[in-house]
Amino acid sequence: MGELRFRQIHLDFHTSEYIPNVAKDFCAEDFVRTLEQANVDSITCFARCHHGWLYYPSKKFPELIHPSLTNHNLLPEQIEACHRHNIKVPIYTTVQWDGRVMREHPEWLAVDADGEYIDTQGVPKPHFYYTICLNSGYRAFFKEHLQDIIDVIGAENIDGFFMDILFKTDCDCPHCQAKMKPLGYDHTKKSDRLAYSLHMLEEFKTEITAFIRDRVPKAEIFYNSSHVGPASRNSFKDYTHLELESLPSGGWGYDHFPATARYARTLGKDFIGMTGKFHTYWGDFHSLKNKAALEFECFNMLAMGAGCSIGDQLHPSGRLSKGSYDLIGHVYSQVKAKEPYCKRAVPKAEIAVLTPEEFYTEEEHDLGLPPALVGAVRMLQELSYQFDIIDSTTPMDSYSLILLPDDILFRKDVEEKLKAYIAKGGKVIGTYHSCLDTENGSDSIYGVSYERESPYYRDFILPNDTIGKELNREEYVMYLRAAQTRVKDAEVLMDSIQPYFNREGKTFCSHQHAPSSGRKGYAAATRKGNVIYFAHPVFRIYRKNCANWCKQIMKDAIALLLPQKLVSHNGPSTMITSLNRQESQNRDILHVLHYITEKRSEDIYTIEDILPLYDVSFQLFVGEKRVQSVQTVPENTPVPFEQKDGTLNFTLPKIEGHTLVDIQY
Repeated sequence: MGELRFRQIHLDFHTSEYIPNVAKDFCAEDFVRTLEQANVDSITCFARCHHGWLYYPSKKFPELIHPSLTNHNLLPEQIEACHRHNIKVPIYTTVQWDGRVMREHPEWLAVDADGEYIDTQGVPKPHFYYTICLNSGYRAFFKEHLQDIIDVIGAENIDGFFMDILFKTDCDCPHCQAKMKPLGYDHTKKSDRLAYSLHMLEEFKTEITAFIRDRVPKAEIFYNSSHVGPASRNSFKDYTHLELESLPSGGWGYDHFPATARYARTLGKDFIGMTGKFHTYWGDFHSLKNKAALEFECFNMLAMGAGCSIGDQLHPSGRLSKGSYDLIGHVYSQVKAKEPYCKRAVPKAEIAVLTPEEFYTEEEHDLGLPPALVGAVRMLQELSYQFDIIDSTTPMDSYSLILLPDDILFRKDVEEKLKAYIAKGGKVIGTYHSCLDTENGSDSIYGVSYERESPYYRDFILPNDTIGKELNREEYVMYLRAAQTRVKDAEVLMDSIQPYFNREGKTFCSHQHAPSSGRKGYAAATRKGNVIYFAHPVFRIYRKNCANWCKQIMKDAIALLLPQKLVSHNGPSTMITSLNRQESQNRDILHVLHYITEKRSEDIYTIEDILPLYDVSFQLFVGEKRVQSVQTVPENTPVPFEQKDGTLNFTLPKIEGHTLVDIQY
């Protein structure tokens, strides 16, 4: 398979049958010249699109070739031209969306408990979004389709397969009912249908991967579900690598990629991030993303340890857009220069965040990220901590601190794993319900036991010289209800303060909540050895209201447990740092990014301006290592530094967008 390419294009070609003269202007030499000039080294091209049409000279299904395709050799010519210039061409095909199947094979479609076709996108017709059931006769067709691609293109010419749209759906069709029963699933329960759907997807991927590997052993294989998370972990064995579809302006937002990438990089597979050149979402023809936004999205991929993929859509004429590839080339020329400092780089992390996504029930789980996870990612990035996102199967011993954000449901196996980690000297911070037995009120790793939910929908915390050191010594409101606990064998670090009353019945005060009554309530923060607990859902509050005092109290709690921080600086909280290790070169690479997302429009966040920073000082904990040199790369500009008591100190005179610092030992 070789090394994963870092400058990829995902070239959509979902093309309606009502468009004439498809690919009439395609010229293989112009196509590949445009890609080369834009520094592209891999491009995913289409065998079959969501409309259900083929873009190669099919032997098995000639009737499915796009009816207006003027050049039936479109895909083979794309592959041949790119291979002559050392550009890889993974082959795209759709799996669970197909407009032709919708029209001609309704018996292959997934249906809900009411017998209605399942449309996961909620888009009014016309569309191609009815989900196909993989237990239907469609599965045999899909394998015949793959075999047809292999026969026509030739196994020796295939770099890989990108198989798109594999979604968990609560299908209640006869095919699924028949498969569910022997496995003990009750098809009348939505939760069982969804749980079985995950099982079925894993089975399907295993079958298809074996099918491909038997015929094209070196092919890259990826199944796209628009999200990579714990729900799919059991099937990652059937992937050669991961691709993180995450178009910030297309519904994913700027919170999705860092949370997903920090999880993906713990899974032992190479991965790339995927954004788009579109101003909004896929299929946004004749639009261009702001240059600064595309820079940040790609450079953030590098910072997270990923390669880059930029989504585009080929015009039906077959011509690539000059404006699009001028933009892409601007970014990829910089990626190319930075690649040597990014490939085979391993992120350094002092903190692991256990993802609440693992603890979703089947019915709760969708493509959205848990608010507590988003709050934790934002907070830790703003505080310049180096961290991964993990699930409960991830080894914990390499991390100095485990963070349990708000909604880690109580499970005995997770509790035992945490106890073993703590016994070895590991540190833990938990918040709200995380690892609390809310049903039985049993003792916890925190030295407190759960009693009930706080009777107050909003109450207050009172900072002190230990927690909230930089805050005023007065009450701060907490916008979400806390867990009221009984302290057993823990030290109280911070108290809660009660309001006069709730806003309910006859009692209310002013526009929102009643103010502080001054009466001390339950413990808001406690400590038992190396374990700290906060009673409020601190991270969901931060996600919801961005209350700075939540960040301040968490900052103090982490500092109590981790006196040595990997990366500190005096820059603004809008600056992101990421520290990676290239062991073979005996160097660390510090990524520093400063791009500010804005919501200037009604619909989307984007980035337009790059605001430079000047004279930012950094402190990196390097321990016993002796630093030989510090320089910004790829410019190779030396940076004066001082090393003292295990800490490396240096100042960057200017940070404009993305700066890479090479720390050579």
